Amino acid sequence: MTTTRPAHPLTIGSRGSKLALFQANWVKGQLEANHPGLKVVIDIVKTSGDVFLDAPLSQIGGKGLFTKEIEDALLAGKIDLAVHSLKDLPTVLPDGLSLAAVSAREDVRDAFVSNKHRRLAELPTGARVGTSSLRRQSQLLRLRSDLEVANLRGNLDTRIRKLDENQYDAILLACAGLDRLGYQDRIAERLPIQQICPAVGQGALGIETRQTDEETRKRLQCLHDSATCLAVTSERAFLRQLGGGCQVPIAGYAWVEESRLQMLGLVASPDGKHLFRGEAHAPLEDAERLGKHLAEKLLAGGAREILKAL
Repeated sequence: MTTTRPAHPLTIGSRGSKLALFQANWVKGQLEANHPGLKVVIDIVKTSGDVFLDAPLSQIGGKGLFTKEIEDALLAGKIDLAVHSLKDLPTVLPDGLSLAAVSAREDVRDAFVSNKHRRLAELPTGARVGTSSLRRQSQLLRLRSDLEVANLRGNLDTRIRKLDENQYDAILLACAGLDRLGYQDRIAERLPIQQICPAVGQGALGIETRQTDEETRKRLQCLHDSATCLAVTSERAFLRQLGGGCQVPIAGYAWVEESRLQMLGLVASPDGKHLFRGEAHAPLEDAERLGKHLAEKLLAGGAREILKAL
């Protein structure tokens, strides 16, 4: 532990949603606990994703929808670090910025949330399911083409409120966000990764800093989880090789098992009618190569045509 008091408070940049602030405050608490005398403050930055709340993410999106304004503040020196849900962070960062730490992962799975049904399989034909994610939409329709998938935007509380107002029969959310905010009792079913493969980086926090800020980078090592970092390195290499963002239904999940990296990835058409899935494994030191290899495997197997069409 370091006991040196910095000349100025360390400033975290965060979105203003309840979940984003919970995550930023968790990072703040960890930093202050591990570095006595360190003062940390949070600065709320509104992103494009927080402003345009009506259109589907796939229509307004592009890389950095929830991160660009925060990264601009970081580059301008207005904040010292940015806390992101790693699934929102583009795989190519702006010049001058780097991923300094990756937190230990929460539950990576997606959650089936419903007030009427306990399992996805119990939904009746024609049931209306809300999600803002093409990744979830495509895999859901692959499983249940008889369902109606409808756009669902807003922060976590807003999405749950819309469910409670009976605008949807069920909604799909990330387990990690529900767990972090203490909403475990709203989860009817935690969907297996073989059924709904998670988003790249789902469940982990990515903490971004300026490359030249070595002091802050060192302070953040108390938050870093090496196993999660290896896994998301593979996933982000997979996504980067495919060239995808939120406009393309891509999923990828890697994990450490018996001192090796295992990975599952898929590319699908939005309607779920065409889906290419693959698995691969590699030594821990080949995390980047594993993601690229799996991406090339899917591209060669037919996924390239889906990506061209989209």
